[in-house]
Amino acid sequence: MDELLEKKLRILADAAKYDASCASSGSKGRKASKNGIGSTTGAGICHAYTPDGRCVSLLKILLTNYCLFDCAYCINRRSSNVARARFSVAEVVTLTLEFYKRNYIEGLFLSSGIIKSPDYTMEQMMRVAKNLRAQQFAGYIHLKSIPEASPWLIEQAGLFADRMSINLELPKPESLKALAPEKDSATIATAMGQMTDRIAEAKEERRRFSPAGQSTQVIVGADDASDETVLTSSAVMYSRYALRRVYYSAFSPIPEASALLSAKPPPLRRENRLYQADWLLRYYGFSVPEIAAGGTDGMLDLEIDPKLAWALKNRALFPVDVNKAAREMLLRVPGLGTRAVDAIITTRRYTRLRLADIGRLSPGIKRATPFLIAADHSPARLTDRADLRARLTPARQMSLFA
Repeated sequence: MDELLEKKLRILADAAKYDASCASSGSKGRKASKNGIGSTTGAGICHAYTPDGRCVSLLKILLTNYCLFDCAYCINRRSSNVARARFSVAEVVTLTLEFYKRNYIEGLFLSSGIIKSPDYTMEQMMRVAKNLRAQQFAGYIHLKSIPEASPWLIEQAGLFADRMSINLELPKPESLKALAPEKDSATIATAMGQMTDRIAEAKEERRRFSPAGQSTQVIVGADDASDETVLTSSAVMYSRYALRRVYYSAFSPIPEASALLSAKPPPLRRENRLYQADWLLRYYGFSVPEIAAGGTDGMLDLEIDPKLAWALKNRALFPVDVNKAAREMLLRVPGLGTRAVDAIITTRRYTRLRLADIGRLSPGIKRATPFLIAADHSPARLTDRADLRARLTPARQMSLFA
């Protein structure tokens, strides 16, 4: 790799780290020892997780960090004083193929600042994906879609990409208007709706268009939106646009920031709690009001996970008999995941489950024990204990039943 291309890669990989839409974590570069074999570079390589739990490595970069927009929360806004760079289409294709051949990556995550116009930028990203496929590249391609771009260009991009994503940016339209006046929430919603329709039509017609669906990202902490507001927005998008995933990105203060932004970043644990709550929405049958009720004033409890917070607020519903309870109620027992619950339901058809049996089915048995009844276990009135919350916080879980 020549020096100029390597410099571009460092700048545009670093600029891409603020986009959480591929659930990434950086890979540190390694060089082989004198007698060793192989080496790797950390620039732009991230890890993403597929729905079946596999971890894949992606080249995560921006086409450019030049941008016509001046979004207050973005490090790459036009008024930001940062080093700028731009890849050509051929350079991105070459980088992707060379990294792929060396087994550094399994795919490409490509986003971009807005250059010249939304249409021009979308066309450049589409050409990257098209040229890669023309060279028989069979790896994963994730393209960031630009809502203001022509629907025809987005249609073309979806023919070559495995997944498309459109960032909601902020959970409240009024926040987007104040912090990103050149963007419009209605335009974003329309683009998401069109993407949903295209994906559905392609499936019905058995043709290829963004087969891995679409996702989005919400920035948390850049405005005053509560966790309940954020989750309500996510629930609407899951229902209306059949999104595969909403990613939550804790706002990170940037140099020369606008006075409209908070000077302090939100706690990183807030981002984690939102992901846990999002999981409850998608797989555990919880509603947003139920999740929010576990916290205070619309904010999730940062000390304990939202499922445990709900259980402690609804102690009258517990303990639950694992040999009799419906699946919906078992899913609400802290410490029991979907796989454990399904295994419990299958196994109890043939035998009455004891506490040790539950322990073999679920790694969260210590958290679950106060909330369930088994053939040889009843917690009596443990759920009424005033100190139950303290006993179930992470620092004390190990000694809970010692």
